Amino acid sequence: MQTQTHYTGIDISKSFFDVALFQAGRYTYNKFSNNIDGFKALLKELPVGSWVVMEASGPYYLRLACFLRDEGVPVSVINPLVIRRFSQMRMSRAKTDKKDAKMIAEYGTMEQPVLWQKPEQHVITLQQTEALLTRLQTEYTALSNQLESFDSSGMLTKQLRKEISTELTHKERLIKKLTNQMDRIATEHYSELLANLESIPGMGRKTAMMLTVLSGGFTRFDDYRKLSSYIGICPRIFESGTSVKGKARICKMGMSRIGATLYVCSWSASRCNKACRDLYGRLLARGKAKKLALIAVANKLIKQAFAIATQKTKYNENYSNYICF
Repeated sequence: MQTQTHYTGIDISKSFFDVALFQAGRYTYNKFSNNIDGFKALLKELPVGSWVVMEASGPYYLRLACFLRDEGVPVSVINPLVIRRFSQMRMSRAKTDKKDAKMIAEYGTMEQPVLWQKPEQHVITLQQTEALLTRLQTEYTALSNQLESFDSSGMLTKQLRKEISTELTHKERLIKKLTNQMDRIATEHYSELLANLESIPGMGRKTAMMLTVLSGGFTRFDDYRKLSSYIGICPRIFESGTSVKGKARICKMGMSRIGATLYVCSWSASRCNKACRDLYGRLLARGKAKKLALIAVANKLIKQAFAIATQKTKYNENYSNYICF
């Protein structure tokens, strides 16, 4: 006899996580410490057939998700924005940890999300390094702009200039060091994949590496549309009848950093990538806005990358499996 699946919702934070468990026709709630003792306590409470659903809440979910998978418990990790939209659809206004955990459990019951796979160590290292690099680059830009602002005042002292310049040099060296480390790890594990992705006209090393890191070597998604949706490269068009019109813009769901990088790549791809160029021209000929056409080109790049990665081949402009849109 097949065991019935019980979806358990977990709302997790840095120190604690709240659990909503559906048993005997009703939800029961509990709170555990976000550490190994709390993980073991939760494991004792889970009935046979439990499937745990949680949000990808920064870094806080990872240890618990890995622990449960090591113990053989099925786990799904969901984009927090998906849960938020699900909650809005159900017109839920309450915002407490218990209610959030229950909403996550209800999402699992209704949507039956896919099984989360525990990432390998090098994937986590690449993701963490990329996140740190992004933070450092943002700080470097902000500090560089601050120095320029101080300079324009004409009142910047030599001592303060020296201190700011020293900090900029330190950040620049650290960014270069981490970039080289990330490149070495990626090359060690994904050298063939990166070379194949870089064969796509319009896609450079940085974008190829970011896509590889995000997708775990293109193992996290079984369809290019899911990868595109996760990244957030999709147009949002505000239009209703003849009274409400708006400009196309990139949807802010998903990973805005890689989305913005792909959007920049679409400028080059719309000129040098045959399929992207043809698509871009068709959309403009139909009166579509240039930005909307470029977003479509970015989606095309994702489709091409996904096909090339999963089929382990280099780009071929005559290969219809990833040329058609």
